[in-house]
Amino acid sequence: MRIATIRDEAGREIVRARVADRFWPRFRGLMLRRSLPEGEGVLFPHCDSIHTFGMLFNLDVVFLRDNTVARLIEDLPQNRVRAEKGCDVLELPAGRAGALGLAVGQHLTVERSVA
Repeated sequence: MRIATIRDEAGREIVRARVADRFWPRFRGLMLRRSLPEGEGVLFPHCDSIHTFGMLFNLDVVFLRDNTVARLIEDLPQNRVRAEKGCDVLELPAGRAGALGLAVGQHLTVERSVA
């Protein structure tokens, strides 16, 4: 499984994310999962849109363009679609983006590795 460590401007690790860069992980995403463990997320590279159909919990959605927060949607409920051209998407449990202090315009470092 590919993992991305995401760091804030100070270099602190803020989330470890599974990288959904192949068909099945992208297709399944977080559907039918009951939660995400604290400190975890899912990163969808080159993903212009997401949906929350089949989701069992609300999400914070971070659209990243060139590793900068281009759009932030907090507490997105089930059965919604959101899009932002030319972005990667980071999905977090609802409330996590606010707890981390994420904001539009903030630059993040995304370090991808294989675990």
